[in-house]
Amino acid sequence: MNEQRFVVSDVLWQRLEPHLPGKASDSGATAKDNRLFLEAVFWRVRTGSPWRDLPPTFGHWNSQFRRFRRWARSGVFESLFKAMSEDPDLEFALIDGTIVQVHQKATGSKGGPQAQAIGRSRGGLTTKIVALVDALGNLVRFLLLPGQAHDMKGVAPLIKGVSFNALLADKAFDADWLLQDLDQRGATAVIPPKANRKIQRDYDTEVYKWRHLVENYFAKIKEFRGIATRYDKTDCSYTASWNLAATLVASR
Repeated sequence: MNEQRFVVSDVLWQRLEPHLPGKASDSGATAKDNRLFLEAVFWRVRTGSPWRDLPPTFGHWNSQFRRFRRWARSGVFESLFKAMSEDPDLEFALIDGTIVQVHQKATGSKGGPQAQAIGRSRGGLTTKIVALVDALGNLVRFLLLPGQAHDMKGVAPLIKGVSFNALLADKAFDADWLLQDLDQRGATAVIPPKANRKIQRDYDTEVYKWRHLVENYFAKIKEFRGIATRYDKTDCSYTASWNLAATLVASR
């Protein structure tokens, strides 16, 4: 395979390696091929291809799939993202949701689609991702929901424990409980009021113009075909794919 297809540079590998299970010097089943394994997962997330189509250059597909599932369940990919996204700029934060189509082969997991953050909307089977980004448009946190769920369901867990001076969001997030929460935090709500509010409150229209940063992030991460369309059956695996794609975006 053309080496240009690889995405883990020497510089990136030096940053990622300390956060991976095992050490290359371990005896027995070692982590000596962790770098190749990461390349295999990056290839799949970039292309959206089935594990069975994994090129032999990356190792046997079933071995790599089983390792992916182990790492996904143990939170390794989340740790990688956190390691690459330290010190967010939270002068203000932005929140929004986006919808991705779920491939028909991504259904059938234990517990049914709803248990795996898969819902049905006018576009068919979908998953919703609600994301919080910082003032530079970098991802801070994200959450999966069934596609038909309202974006507001993701707000409370995403802003819990996060300090920011202002929160930017569109009018879909204009809810009394959120406005009260922000007021108690001493944070400014840069959220347009809904048209049916009896009393139309003011908001900073100039600052609101920066809300495009969260939409820009969605466009950026959806360049990965395995993110733009969900092929993973479980929410655990799709979350891991998101974390890995987000790790690469954060490293740029």
